[in-house]
Amino acid sequence: MKALIIGAGGFVGGYLIRELSNYGYEVHATHLPSENINENCFSHVLDIMRKDDISELINKVKPDIIYHLAAQSSVALSWKKPQLTAEINIIGSINVMESLPDNTRLILVGSGEEYGFIRENACPIKETENLNPANIYAVSKVCAGMIGRIYHSTYNKDIIIVRAFNHSGAGQAETFVISDFCKQIAEIEKGLRPPEILTGNLSAKRDFTDVRDIVRAYRLLGEKGISGKTYNVGRGQAVSIEYILNMAIELSEVPIVHSIDPNRLRASDIPIIEPDVSEILRDTGWKAEIPVEKTVSDTLDCWRKKI
Repeated sequence: MKALIIGAGGFVGGYLIRELSNYGYEVHATHLPSENINENCFSHVLDIMRKDDISELINKVKPDIIYHLAAQSSVALSWKKPQLTAEINIIGSINVMESLPDNTRLILVGSGEEYGFIRENACPIKETENLNPANIYAVSKVCAGMIGRIYHSTYNKDIIIVRAFNHSGAGQAETFVISDFCKQIAEIEKGLRPPEILTGNLSAKRDFTDVRDIVRAYRLLGEKGISGKTYNVGRGQAVSIEYILNMAIELSEVPIVHSIDPNRLRASDIPIIEPDVSEILRDTGWKAEIPVEKTVSDTLDCWRKKI
């Protein structure tokens, strides 16, 4: 099998390259000129805003499956740069779908943020739940997913849509909550900042899955998923941000307190997001296996080595 990962220069890309390579795939991966891919694969420079370049690369590689990871994936940044978020996540995704050959499967990666402010008692959220996005990033992913369904139903394209919930692990950018907490702790341990962690809203509950479990889900969806379906990918068990913070602080080598930083509060925050993951379990046998505690511990150890 030959796989093409579009947008492999980001956090998930390296993990997916290793996952696919370990299962015998010939892996091709794209990145921006400013990025590097230090993995065992065929790498290609690609900007998804350039449709002709996407078509040329796909015609050259002739992949059996494409994983579309390229995105502006930060909710916080989407509030600051809505136009950039829309251009990359919507127009860029259309460019990929326009270039998709009839005999190639596309895994179109969306987000659990698409569900937004859900109905009371709607958790765990099923894929059939109405979408009510509450931020610019989520809106862009809803739009890309809707377009993906049209390309499947109207043009008979082999597209599977993924709504991936929060995933974390070693190497993730500090704009994401687990990595943010762990980086602050590593800096405190090195004496680079006072023994105080600054946080945003701690009451929100999110479903956290290790990135290594996530890429295993992507591989299995590519192999066993049903074309045209939408799949939630996550642990299926939400925990509060406060729970994650306390877990991280317990791993610290020095005493730490925390306080709310108004600059870290979002303009809009959803109280709880927790998926029903029975569809992916039924069709592929996948479920999350790596405990959240290990994800936090590995992320903290990664920051300790960097700082």
